[in-house]
Amino acid sequence: MKLAAIDIGSNAIRLQIVKVFEENDLVSFKKIEFLRFPLRLGQDVFKKGKISLGIIERYIKLMRTFKLLIELYEVEAYYAVATSAMREASNGVEVRNLLSSTTGVDIHIIYGEEEARILNKAIIPFLNKGKAVHIDVGGGSTEVNFFDGKKLLDSRSFKMGSVRKLLRKDREKYFLEISQWIKKTKFAKSKNVIGIGTGGNINKLFKLSRRALSGNSISLVELKAIRAYVKEFSYEERVSILKMNHDRADVIIPASEIYINVLESVGAGEIMVPKVGLKDGIIYELYERTTQKDIDKIEYLQEF
Repeated sequence: MKLAAIDIGSNAIRLQIVKVFEENDLVSFKKIEFLRFPLRLGQDVFKKGKISLGIIERYIKLMRTFKLLIELYEVEAYYAVATSAMREASNGVEVRNLLSSTTGVDIHIIYGEEEARILNKAIIPFLNKGKAVHIDVGGGSTEVNFFDGKKLLDSRSFKMGSVRKLLRKDREKYFLEISQWIKKTKFAKSKNVIGIGTGGNINKLFKLSRRALSGNSISLVELKAIRAYVKEFSYEERVSILKMNHDRADVIIPASEIYINVLESVGAGEIMVPKVGLKDGIIYELYERTTQKDIDKIEYLQEF
């Protein structure tokens, strides 16, 4: 069985196609195709409140391409999910309907709580018996989830992301809001909390660390050092020297501030970077819907 996930974010749109292997109670997923295209919907929406005609035209071309690939790979089922940019666009529903009629791709616009629920499916395999805070920084929103073992205790979505340009006073307002919310949760006085970071920016920051060759975690001190290192480079130098994509080079610093702030707020001195994201959670969600089975065990034949 082959399944496909389309993750329509504020900074980029991703297509992932996987092959599912089933043996008794064991389910395995192997990635056979992955494409990421930097169609920055959030740049329009967070400035103008709507998706412009020029972006819509490229959006249609991209969805047609994804639909062709899904058909060529003979995918049995797909699930397309749109997050903050599409749900905040004044013409989001109109664009969704246009895409459906012109490309045949049905897009589901979801809210922050649903986004967090689906994303949580991707990180469950990486949770242990201790307490963890999961931080996902997208282009338009940030999801913060608290776990005790594999049990979700608290979850909240904030309108603060890497593409959504915020003034310093606005960022400080959200950081204060996060801090106040954390104080009201059961994690307020917790110890030995580990962070789990998802999103393209934390993946890139982790890749720049030496730890990327030996493990999947870095300390808060290391994360701050990497952020300071990247900040020394201009936008052009981040692209030419650090080999960042253009749509990553201008958002990585504000994104890193969010990860650092949340880690400090909960007293976490370390963050794990499992290199999974919403696209992976969408695959698991789709598998459960398609087979009517719950995923109890996941074996990675190939890293997502």
